[in-house]
Amino acid sequence: MKLIVGLGNPGEKYEKTRHNLGFMALDHFFKDNTTVEKTSWNTDKKIKSETAQLDWQPKVGKSERIILLKPLTYMNNSGLAVSLAINYYKVSPGDLWIAYDDLDLPLGGLKIRPGGAAAGHHGVESVMASLNTDKFWRFRMGIGFPRVRNVDEDGTEHIKSRRTIGKPEDYVLGSFGTQDHNKVRDVIKSCSQAFEVALEKDMATAMNRFNTK
Repeated sequence: MKLIVGLGNPGEKYEKTRHNLGFMALDHFFKDNTTVEKTSWNTDKKIKSETAQLDWQPKVGKSERIILLKPLTYMNNSGLAVSLAINYYKVSPGDLWIAYDDLDLPLGGLKIRPGGAAAGHHGVESVMASLNTDKFWRFRMGIGFPRVRNVDEDGTEHIKSRRTIGKPEDYVLGSFGTQDHNKVRDVIKSCSQAFEVALEKDMATAMNRFNTK
């Protein structure tokens, strides 16, 4: 069994914000891998999430149950919903995959990796604190961050820290611009396909194929 989680905030207010890229990727994967009649999400109050299930049948090997999860606890408390789901479904952290937006990757970039620091992402921080481990798979989707380029009198170019330009929390809660739509669509599609390849083959194959440089 695999537990695949998209991080985001519930409600129409946040639906199209950068911080909900994880929800978007999960929706895309679900629609691509089930019939139209079965693409409805169920609200599960006991694990404070919207959930969906599907059975993945690889070309070789046994079928595997896949649990899809969108926490309803809001981003900064994502760990509550994830820990409840882990305990309820009896899934090990190694079978937990989490998709989320990443400020440190350029818009449209994708990085799959096991474990590591949260890099300031409060949703991932919450999951790590609730599970008391960082040993779960991350699917990091780049949303970029505006950077100001300055040129000194001697012609040296340097980029200001994003911290001096604006607040990351304001940026992630903003919506994508119309000029971003193609890259956003592509990274959502790539993340969904990466799920498929990892399920069909293995995570190493997915990393080799989808991790951007």
